[in-house]
Amino acid sequence: MSEKMKVVAITGAKKPEIMEVDRPVPGPDQVLVKIDGTAICTWEQRVYVTGKFKMPFLGGHEVVGHVVEMGSKVRTKEYKVGDRVAVSVISTCGTCYYCRRGEENLCVDSYANLSEDIGMFGPGGFAEYKVVPPNKLWKLNDDLPWEYGTFSEPLACVCNSVKKADIQLGDDVVVIGGGIMGMLHMMVSKLRGARVIMSEIDETRRNLALELGCDIAFNPKDCDAVAYVKELTEGRGADVVFDTTTPPAVAAQAIDMAGKLGRVVMYSSVIPADPIPFDANALHSSEKIITGSVSPSIQSFDTAVRLLNKGLINPKKLLHSVFEKEDAVEAFETSIRPDTYRVIIKL
Repeated sequence: MSEKMKVVAITGAKKPEIMEVDRPVPGPDQVLVKIDGTAICTWEQRVYVTGKFKMPFLGGHEVVGHVVEMGSKVRTKEYKVGDRVAVSVISTCGTCYYCRRGEENLCVDSYANLSEDIGMFGPGGFAEYKVVPPNKLWKLNDDLPWEYGTFSEPLACVCNSVKKADIQLGDDVVVIGGGIMGMLHMMVSKLRGARVIMSEIDETRRNLALELGCDIAFNPKDCDAVAYVKELTEGRGADVVFDTTTPPAVAAQAIDMAGKLGRVVMYSSVIPADPIPFDANALHSSEKIITGSVSPSIQSFDTAVRLLNKGLINPKKLLHSVFEKEDAVEAFETSIRPDTYRVIIKL
């Protein structure tokens, strides 16, 4: 008889349930990971609130665990049984046009269902165990709190975004939005030698940003945000703008904030996906670059883990709380509050 494990699956709007399913068995080229904890991201929050996804939904892609079994053909020397690891659960086929170009985050199979073997849908991180290929694991230092390891995936997304922005020493960088992804953008941009300006309406978040090293934080409701950024930059506009919010109007504002040769990164999903106005001739004459950023590449995941392992990024202030899986309802309800940052479910 197969061994069992427990998972936290969403079965409808605001209905997380603990369910018992077969525990996975690693193949010869796979590693079995006992999951220690998984953070609740905005994807899981949306499914929890709306119930709009195929059910039962087994979310979770910000995952930390430890190795408990190695397949017979796993030859890596990078880790051994007992090692704590960050787990990348984004699907990469390795053979599509984008994977072959080193842009695995754009893999045509990125959102493949990784829970179909247990009759569910989703990435599958809210489970007690998961099998993965060895190239999806990164070893975490023994002295790194395991909770910090759950930041590997979101920080990797940010590292990918920052790479696209090509921040130079002394650049003026604007981060729109002081949520967790905005905070991580600010922290990584500071490591790149930038002066960082944050646009955020919430005073508590602005104060935290300043505490974490942000140079200037302002409320865009108190001023003309574009004019204020230009005032701070001697009329030029920002060298880099990261939009980590969802409204289309803010996306248009982000473009206007950038100066000549400015790089604008649309980091978040824009909801609703309405067209945004921009002056094509101004784009021509200013040589601004407007791009997007989605998910982590292998390289950015590797960078994120090194930043955490070396203490160059400390996410302590961005960790709100850790809940047992039996308290999943409270965990999800806490995670969707506007005054919280990351919430982890302990598996």
